[in-house]
Amino acid sequence: MAPHPGLVDQWRSLVTCYNAVACALDRALHDAHGLTMSEFETLDRLVEAGCDKRRVQEIASDMYLSQSALSRTIARLEKGGLVERGMCESDRRGVFVALTDEGRERHAAALVTHRAILAEHLTPTTEQAPATAKSQASPQAQTSPEAQAAATGQESTPDQVELLA
Repeated sequence: MAPHPGLVDQWRSLVTCYNAVACALDRALHDAHGLTMSEFETLDRLVEAGCDKRRVQEIASDMYLSQSALSRTIARLEKGGLVERGMCESDRRGVFVALTDEGRERHAAALVTHRAILAEHLTPTTEQAPATAKSQASPQAQTSPEAQAAATGQESTPDQVELLA
């Protein structure tokens, strides 16, 4: 396979961006709400599911954590009174996780901090705004920054790294 010019630089830019955002999230969430980024993400997945409880396996399939790391995260949340675990009545191997009232309250407070950090680190600059607005109105909005750069004959920069929905 022939090397792709700039591929390693793009990868390193992506990792640098991720690390900066993850560190800022961890610091802000911990300082203001006593949560790690993984704990917040677990609460967020439970809230977004819009149901009373979810199986641990379902949460694990949606997240970046391994099953064992998620189990440890859930144990910390349970110890803090933010979630409750229970056995599945129809399948004794299944474990459900449910938010407590305190978990909902903590999530709601931390959500403001989480979104503020994401906006601070991931909002396009004014130079990028016209390109971003144009890409949201076109099918290219669903493509990677590399594909967009290739389509326009330009090379993407670290500032163009965006999380795609």
